[in-house]
Amino acid sequence: MTLTLPTPASPLKIGTRGSPLALAQAYETRTRLMAAFDLPEAAFEVVVIKTTGDDMALIKTDTPLKTLGGKGLFTKEIEQSMLEGGIDIAVHSTKDMPVAQPEGLVLDTFLPREDVRDAFVSLKYQSLQDLPEGAVVGSSSLRRRAQLLNRFPHLKVVEFRGNVQTRLKKLEDGVADATFLAAAGLNRLGMADAARSQVAPEDMLPAIAQGTIGIERRENDDRAGEMLAVLHHAETGQRLAAERAFLAALDGSCETPIAGLATLEDGQLRLRGEVLRPDGSEVIRDERFCAISDGAALGKAMAKDMLAQAGPDFFSWRG
Repeated sequence: MTLTLPTPASPLKIGTRGSPLALAQAYETRTRLMAAFDLPEAAFEVVVIKTTGDDMALIKTDTPLKTLGGKGLFTKEIEQSMLEGGIDIAVHSTKDMPVAQPEGLVLDTFLPREDVRDAFVSLKYQSLQDLPEGAVVGSSSLRRRAQLLNRFPHLKVVEFRGNVQTRLKKLEDGVADATFLAAAGLNRLGMADAARSQVAPEDMLPAIAQGTIGIERRENDDRAGEMLAVLHHAETGQRLAAERAFLAALDGSCETPIAGLATLEDGQLRLRGEVLRPDGSEVIRDERFCAISDGAALGKAMAKDMLAQAGPDFFSWRG
């Protein structure tokens, strides 16, 4: 099949949320496609789609994502537009993506992974370890909240939603003494200086797929598939195969605090994972190595063993 490339008269439509970070990721994708196929910027159209998760009224009330419906809040409207033909591809922060795609869509392209760490952000303190007893830490992440409560029980943790700019404004307004943002997001926005320090994975294991951009397409769109294949970063895909299989087997929703990180070391894949109670009262951890090609199988097996170790009482808080 001869690849029919987009043109200014018939551009490839790239769907995205409208936050500064989401737009930066869409523009990065456009730049990579322009370079890969020697196309002008006008051959691409960035289409901003407002999702339920972008509702400023809900953001201002710091309503927990779990209450509102989980990760699909940031994807449903975008995916619906793609299924209806309004856009050709969609650019996402992969950590915000549910592990299962709607029928007819596939997520099989990942750009090179950025910094996986959490960035510590504060106007008063230099690092997580510097926070005094009773300091208020804001986070909307179930994973970060549970990790903080487990490892730093002397801190007070409050709900804290919004994009990077919104959260920084909340710190200025004194809503909290500190918060966390993905280092990758700050780097992509050219705002790395907003972080006082980075939190090592040994101190706070990151979210599944943190630091990665995933590009979704229609399963039957051969042109998009062929173009995106040129952008796909194989190592990132190998690492995410393990992480997302681990997440899917544990709980693919947004209701359980789960962390995980796969790395390639000395020709092997290393997978670290943990699952916590939301109140931080208990955590189950594991770490394993395998052949790189066996990452997905390892993720599933590790999750199965951790679930057995947890037992039914571990998840009693789900009701």
